[in-house]
Amino acid sequence: MPRPPKAREALLAAYRDLLVSEGERAATMDAVAARAGVSKGGLLYHFKSKDALADALLTALREAAKLDRERMAADPEGPARYFVRTSVNSGTDMDAFFVAAVRLAQTGHAGALAALEEIDAAWLELIRREVPDPAVATAVMLMGEGLYHYSSLAGSWPEKTFGTSIGDLLAVVDRLSGRAGAGPGAA
Repeated sequence: MPRPPKAREALLAAYRDLLVSEGERAATMDAVAARAGVSKGGLLYHFKSKDALADALLTALREAAKLDRERMAADPEGPARYFVRTSVNSGTDMDAFFVAAVRLAQTGHAGALAALEEIDAAWLELIRREVPDPAVATAVMLMGEGLYHYSSLAGSWPEKTFGTSIGDLLAVVDRLSGRAGAGPGAA
């Protein structure tokens, strides 16, 4: 597959970054072109509409999530520990695309809502393969979602506020899934 042109990448990054920093209303076609340093004509050459930008963003999110699921499935500590351990916003492209999609979903964007549901369902399926109790698997998923939510707001996991480290939470995952003391680096 040929590499996308640099202008296209810059436009998609500008759209993503505007969604994250200023929200959907601020991510106008003019603002995207200006932030990317591309003319409006250049923007329209690559993306005919805001919907086309959103579609490209969601495609990039799905691709990043697919790679994440591959790492999750192969992790020697198991999918549940991987999910919780990596559910801290660390500023990766995956994080930025995910937050941008959440911003779109907050406006009722059907494609963003569907993409986020699809990604969550795929993560949960991997957790359920390891943790067969549906309630426990859901608790693990929601633990990771909470970590991500708070770290996205605060920039990191507010360990001091909660009095609980990621290691403490991983130990809970082990207890809930019947793997107390399991896995390398078990807390």
